[in-house]
Amino acid sequence: MQLFDEPTPPKTHLSDNQKLAWLRLIRSENVGPATFKRLINRYGTVDAALNALPALAARGGAAKPIKVCPTEDAIREIERLNKLGGRLVALGEPDFPPLLAHASGAPPLLSVLGQARFDMQKSLAIVGARNASAAGMALTRQLASELGQEGYIIISGLARGIDSAAHAASLKNGTVAVFAGGVDHIYPEQNRDLAQSIVDNGGLLVSEMPLGTRPIARDFPRRNRIVAGISLGVLVVEAAIRSGSLITARLANEQNRDVMAIPGFPLDPRAAGGNKLIRDGATLVRNVDDILEQLNTFELSQPTLFNEDEEEFATEWDMDQAPNATDEVLSALSHTPIAIDEVIRATNLPAQAVQMVLLDLEIAGRIERSAGQLVNIKLSA
Repeated sequence: MQLFDEPTPPKTHLSDNQKLAWLRLIRSENVGPATFKRLINRYGTVDAALNALPALAARGGAAKPIKVCPTEDAIREIERLNKLGGRLVALGEPDFPPLLAHASGAPPLLSVLGQARFDMQKSLAIVGARNASAAGMALTRQLASELGQEGYIIISGLARGIDSAAHAASLKNGTVAVFAGGVDHIYPEQNRDLAQSIVDNGGLLVSEMPLGTRPIARDFPRRNRIVAGISLGVLVVEAAIRSGSLITARLANEQNRDVMAIPGFPLDPRAAGGNKLIRDGATLVRNVDDILEQLNTFELSQPTLFNEDEEEFATEWDMDQAPNATDEVLSALSHTPIAIDEVIRATNLPAQAVQMVLLDLEIAGRIERSAGQLVNIKLSA
């Protein structure tokens, strides 16, 4: 099943064996969603990609053998998820969130608890401060409830404050909580009952992380990109200047989603983030009509996950033709991110050769990529 050759995700189910292989690949060391896609584009199948990992890591100069997820570990995770009443949903399957399939870096697999009873084509993320004001909480409940009555599903991150208010007000109409850790790890603990209520009312708890994962700081931006990607737009109710909500807004903007914000009193730190977003071009929201007007004019971009860089590995480059290619690419890189096109120019190597070397280095854990086709040497490498 070669999903990545298709212009849009096919609506078919993976077999149990295929899903097991997908889980093994995404749980292997140095393989994230974007790397997963690059591996499939290069090797055609997940099994072939799994078999290639050790050689890629060695060729990329890994300090030690790469950890490929054992079959037994993947089976154990699936069994544990099944016991919780959950399931794995793969990119391209009918119940994978449709808007998320359009997002760059969409996770190939999601762990899901709950059975959705709603159309996820109409969804809006509501995010904001954990230490929200009473007025912010009240407005969040009002907007979430009114949006639900208009058929919109509310997406958020189950955090304290604005997130919790948004979920609680949309239980009857549909809500999705995206976790930074595993779906078996409710965070914060005080929202355990709310999480259960979401499932009991036909909503969803979702995560790309392995079961048992306790979230750390770097996991929340990863979670926020899913919150943004699963939604038509993001509404920021209250947020400080240095806030995860602003990260969600930035990620939404990068994914061509709409960004909206509630204005607030200039001297209230909780209003500073939303006010800055509005100053920088976000839609000012006074009431639910402002949101509906904005979303009604929204045009979702064409899917990018399945067709971006489609020529990246169009032809296999014989590395024997450039035995020093790895050294040449490394010499062109530094700890400062640089565009891959610049690496190609600096090395004068064919694009396919550079892409192959970069994939080797990525699997070896020696480089990292960032938005805008930028790449740099890892600080710890």
